[in-house]
Amino acid sequence: MFDNLAGFFIQWGITAASLWVASRLFSGIKFASTPALIFSALLLGFANAVLRPLLVILTLPLTLLSLGFFLLVINALMLLLVAKLVSGFKISGFWTAFFASLFISILGMALGSLAPNAETTVYRLPPPSPNAIAI
Repeated sequence: MFDNLAGFFIQWGITAASLWVASRLFSGIKFASTPALIFSALLLGFANAVLRPLLVILTLPLTLLSLGFFLLVINALMLLLVAKLVSGFKISGFWTAFFASLFISILGMALGSLAPNAETTVYRLPPPSPNAIAI
């Protein structure tokens, strides 16, 4: 039940760190408090896990016509949605969200590649039985 809990907390921390760095680099992103940052990271992870795939499917023709660049707009919309839902999180406009979401994605991938992989599981086959027939 708790097998993926460590991976969840690692990803949550990476998202929170990426949001914090983005708020330091982009003047249009503001967090009123640390709990607002932590809750925003949690809600952004939830929105990316649940709402983003639905939006990708619904906008598939537009995404194909734009050669995938519309996915950047979807990322910005997810960030704007989280900013609307969390009271202590403010974004000044769409273009700030657009470039910040691009930065957050790249930084999140970089930090994720440095993080320990909590999902690594080694599966071993049982040894062959002595009565097995070799082919």
